[in-house]
Amino acid sequence: MTEARTGVGTAGARAYSAHMPRTATIHSLHVYPVKSCHGLDLQEALLGPRGFVGDREWMLVDGAGRFITQRTQPRLARLLVSPGADGRLRLDYEGLPSLMLDPALTAAQGALRRVRIWDDQVEARSAGGAASDWFSTVLGCAVDAVLAGPWTRREPSGSWHGDTAAPVNFPDGYPLLVCSTASLADLAGRMAEPVPMNRFRPNIVLSGLEPYEEDRLDSLRCGGVTLRPVKACTRCSTTLVDQQTGLPGSNPLQALQAYRYDRELKGATFGQNVVLVAGAGLTLRVGDRFDCD
Repeated sequence: MTEARTGVGTAGARAYSAHMPRTATIHSLHVYPVKSCHGLDLQEALLGPRGFVGDREWMLVDGAGRFITQRTQPRLARLLVSPGADGRLRLDYEGLPSLMLDPALTAAQGALRRVRIWDDQVEARSAGGAASDWFSTVLGCAVDAVLAGPWTRREPSGSWHGDTAAPVNFPDGYPLLVCSTASLADLAGRMAEPVPMNRFRPNIVLSGLEPYEEDRLDSLRCGGVTLRPVKACTRCSTTLVDQQTGLPGSNPLQALQAYRYDRELKGATFGQNVVLVAGAGLTLRVGDRFDCD
């Protein structure tokens, strides 16, 4: 999903936040260990330099090393991920035996290969072997599972995040994505068939804000954690995929384009991409409160 900062103008946003101090509560937390596959709902999440630890550390690529997502392979939504012992991941897909992905083994023995995600070409380590065969069976084409790590050097392009370092694994753009329950409720009121929040694949869902107030915040602070919203997220066709069935569902883009279309960014926006200013090594929990500026 292409990301961008939009909403009210910068001066208006800062004036708003300066005069409207408030708190927001963490409603839910989510990670997506394998990019574009089913996510995990968490009660607490550890922050690392690249966002939540365990988020989008794995990615599927085709024979040419290009990344694969639900945009072209919506069945990925049905590919279930669950934590196993010793940091391993268990993958399940109907009709197939489970697959175990072992990041420690891949980090130690996986071959380095060049992969492409959007315009970025980066190094990743290949799980190869049984993992490649398993994912290829699921998708019906040649697929490899690759792991991000210290060998993967990637940051969002452009100047949106300023001088704040924003290293990432394999998200589309930024370390974290924040959405709000109020914004989803507003969108639901504009749709004949509302969609659940999982269509937007956020990391942090906040309650206690006004609809789209996340667009107007300069920072979110909780204990030693400081997050900075930098770009609104322009949404793609993944939002049309039912995350339980992998089939097309109701279309939130049609509603969003009617009132959330940004001409400069050439897309409908929902949610804010966020960088980590401080707090790597700390844990966020459901129910924690952010002070919002």
